[in-house]
Parts: sequence; C-alpha cells; structure tokens
Amino acid sequence: MRVVDSHTAGEPTRTIIDGGPDLDSGPGTGTLAERAARFAADHAWVRRALLTEPRGFDAMVGALLCPPDDPSCATGVVFFNTAGNLGMCGHGTIGVAATLAFLGRIAPGTHRFETPVGVVTVDLKTANTAAVENVESYRLHAGVTVEAEGLGAVTGDVAWGGNWFFLCKEPPVTLETAHIPALTDAALKVQTALARAGITGADGAEIDHIEFFGPPVSPAADSRNFTLCPGGAYDRSPCGTGTSAKLACLAADGALAPGAAWVQESIIGSTYRAHYRAGTGGGIVPTVEGQAFVVGETVLHFAPDDPYRIGIGSPFLVGDADGG
Repeated sequence: MRVVDSHTAGEPTRTIIDGGPDLDSGPGTGTLAERAARFAADHAWVRRALLTEPRGFDAMVGALLCPPDDPSCATGVVFFNTAGNLGMCGHGTIGVAATLAFLGRIAPGTHRFETPVGVVTVDLKTANTAAVENVESYRLHAGVTVEAEGLGAVTGDVAWGGNWFFLCKEPPVTLETAHIPALTDAALKVQTALARAGITGADGAEIDHIEFFGPPVSPAADSRNFTLCPGGAYDRSPCGTGTSAKLACLAADGALAPGAAWVQESIIGSTYRAHYRAGTGGGIVPTVEGQAFVVGETVLHFAPDDPYRIGIGSPFLVGDADGG
C-alpha cells in the first residue's frame, strides 16, 4: 500500500495513494457517505494497520482518496483516525491538498473536495498553503454545564464544524505543553460527563471532540486551544473543524463579524487564520487557512507471517480474513 505522509501545523496526515480498499464495487457502492460507512464496517483493519503502532501512532489521521460522486470535485476523501471515521477533517484536507500538489495532481487554484458530510472548497495558494471553505457550521447549544469527576462544574457550548465539539472557554489548567497530560485527562472526564448526562449533538450524535480555550501566547493570535480527538490523542494543530465550530460560537454571540479575521493558536504554538460568511441554513460558512508539508512517501508491506501486520493490539489474528 502506497502512502504519502504530511503534517499540517504539526498534525500528521497519512494519505493512501494506491493499494487501498476498493469501495466502488460490490455491495455498498453508492454515495461517498455510504462508501465511508462501508469502509468503517468492512475494512477496519486498514485503519488499524496504517495508524497504530508499529507503522503509525495515535495522533495520526488517515485519508482514503475515492472517486467523487460530484464530477466537479477533484477527489473524494474519507478521513479516519485510530477510533474510526471522521466526518470532516480540516488539517487533513489541507494535508491532502499539499499531497496532491506534491504528486502533480492539482496546481494552485480553487478545487472542490467531496467528504462524507459535504463538499468543501480548497483554495490552494501555494504548494504548501491552502484555505479550506468548510461545510456550514453552527452552535447547537450554548452554556451547557456538566459535573465532571475531579473538575466540578464545566460549562461549554455544543457546536458542529464538520465534527461535534464541546467548547469550553475556561481551561482546567493553563494551556501549555507541560500540561498536556492534565488537559488530556480533563478532556476525557468532560467527555465522560457529557455521555453520562445524555448530552449529544444533533440526532443523538456523540460529541467526540473536546476543546479548551484560553489566552494566546503569540500577540498575533486571538486565542489558544487544546483539542482532544476521538481515540484520546490531542490535536497538534489548532484543529480545522474545531476552529470552524469556534467561529460558529463567536458568530452566535455577536463577538466576530463576517469577514473579520480570527487567528487560532494550537497547544504547540502553530496557527490557522480563519474567517466566515453567513450560511444559507442559519449557520456560518467558515474558511480556515494553514500550511502543510509532505514529510515522506512510503510503500507499506503486510507480511502474512507478521503477527503485528495489522497493528499492535488488534483483535485480529494472523490469517484472519478481515486482516488481509
């Protein structure tokens, strides 16, 4: 299986270029959302093999390129991490754009990428810089309070930015790299508290991303964040879908005007520049700009007698049909 690795503002993306599962034939062929569901149900071994040790690590996000349903799109893409599929992925979209530019498949200009939750527009400014106009984003609930173990009352907003987020304005500790273990532990406790309280996104969707916000370190930024992603890894980037959800909350509060710039700083100090326009469904359409760099081009091998060919900790045994 051939992959290209990149990072966007520090967060890794592994894009499958060749040798991935065929989602376009047999049972389940249909829309990209249907094909993504088929990938999750029938090809979980790919996610485990690519993203867990010994080939990957818990912060890595995968991207499977697929033929788009919409012929105006340059590609379809299914994003996934160690826990499962992702609806959209901002850093991953920028990473895929940089990867396609590296491969000579797209040039600077405007391109459309199809994701399972909708089409996004990518303005590839240079080979390494892209601005992504995301799916329409919105705040579902404001000022939700839960009791989290060891933290007490925690208040935040529930918002959609391509994934579901719980956004807290007050972090449990200062947002610095030395506190990443404490922030991770706190975010997991908040997620548990949300589930226990029955607080969800629309239609009962799990809130699988937790964000803490605080003052930035750089005077050029407006805010610093810590984002915990599904699977328990923190986002090294400022989180593209999380920044989109943040802008939706700011817009709902009247704290950021359409077109005004917002610079979001990550826990490691990397930044995205963002703004929004009004959406047609009552939300906002955010644009998030960042940089991605290709860091490797690899052919992955899966020896049939390798007990860890589909990842350490996988439930599959050597010779299991689902394991290839």
